[in-house]
Amino acid sequence: MNLKYALMNDTSWQDQADWQTPDTPFMSFAFWQALSDTGAIGEQAGWLPIFILVYRDTDSSVDAALNESVESDSQDIADIPITPIAVLPVFIKGHHRGEFVFDHSWAEAYARYGVDYYPRLVTSVPYTPITGQRLWLAKGETLDNDILKTAMAGVDDIAQQVGASSWHGLFVTSEMADVATDSMPTGLDVELAIAAQDKGIEPVPIEMPILERQGCQFLWQNKDLLKDSQPFADFDAFLMTLKAKKRKTIRAERRKVFEQGITCQRKRGDAITDEDWKAFYHCYVMTYAVRGQQPYLTIDFFMALAQNMSEHLMLAQALDARGEIIASSLFLYDDPNSDSTDRPTLYGRYWGALGEYDSLHFELCYYQGIEFAIEQNLTYFDPGTQGEHKLIRGFIPTMTHSLHRIYDARFVPAISNFCTQDRQHMAQYRQQAFEALPFNADNMPDFDTDRF
Repeated sequence: MNLKYALMNDTSWQDQADWQTPDTPFMSFAFWQALSDTGAIGEQAGWLPIFILVYRDTDSSVDAALNESVESDSQDIADIPITPIAVLPVFIKGHHRGEFVFDHSWAEAYARYGVDYYPRLVTSVPYTPITGQRLWLAKGETLDNDILKTAMAGVDDIAQQVGASSWHGLFVTSEMADVATDSMPTGLDVELAIAAQDKGIEPVPIEMPILERQGCQFLWQNKDLLKDSQPFADFDAFLMTLKAKKRKTIRAERRKVFEQGITCQRKRGDAITDEDWKAFYHCYVMTYAVRGQQPYLTIDFFMALAQNMSEHLMLAQALDARGEIIASSLFLYDDPNSDSTDRPTLYGRYWGALGEYDSLHFELCYYQGIEFAIEQNLTYFDPGTQGEHKLIRGFIPTMTHSLHRIYDARFVPAISNFCTQDRQHMAQYRQQAFEALPFNADNMPDFDTDRF
């Protein structure tokens, strides 16, 4: 397959192919447009996007036309006869904000040696620690070695142009991690190539490896193991899979919320009013204000989601005895009837409260989500990053993946060793976390080393 790439600084490529429906709402064009239109991404935000367009080379004049289009904006990409098959988004960044895979120690190591770690390149959904596809694929295409190698050639091109130290693909799927680690050179390959160059044996450019890190998040699964993994009938059916002490704890937490005169309700899609959005954003801002911070996302961002992808939105609200909204939690969710995923998921993303209320965070961010996932027949519930407190409430430790390419060969062996040790540590952590799950013996899921 003869594939090439072009670097695009706009989204005109979206009209050039019939694209597959993304596996999560966070890779939808509507979500990314909301980020762009409200300033959450862009040069001012420190998230400068470039899109790597992978296409089939069917005409020798295409390259020249694409270069002219990108450099001078004199020709619309729609007028160029290309067949786009994939697009990889890359951000040029001078900071770590809005990411959830941390490499501060790498930056410190670079600083100790007087080497610039910034700018760096990042492929992710900004501000979103959710696993999912990181390329847009045209219909009929499947991510493979050729597509990824071509896209990474584009990444390398950007890195050379801007002097980036590294590239980081965050919360990628296990499938993308497998393709990357199977098809790219290893750290040992680089060491051997450097040694060959030092001896004058092979003075050719060295392709850097892609290194993998693994992490752990906690997912709830809608599977009643006593009933052949059928979805739960209701929240009580889920509780019955837990040990008696844990059931008692959760029921007590939910009762505490009620005893404070608080009631909770859920709204979906177009049923969420402008007043609901204002109340939500007031709560959301307070989460940052108590830490002396400003939120990354504006109310205009959330209003854009409401206008353009309301079918993926659910808002859980807590009301006091006067009927005033005192806390809100916003969820996104997959369409359970879509062909884009075989594991429709609920995603807990944004939360805030106007004060401190006993057990309200657990109720609004976890228990309301579990009830909704059961009602909508969603397979999984991803409540967000970190938090062992999720573990004791039935959220299963699940492996996450990130990919990293380091462009200074001097740092590759040490960082490769760091990644190896980090994977070993995280494997032990997941095993220990799995053993601490609160399920009774009959409902304990099997530990899957490839996933859990």
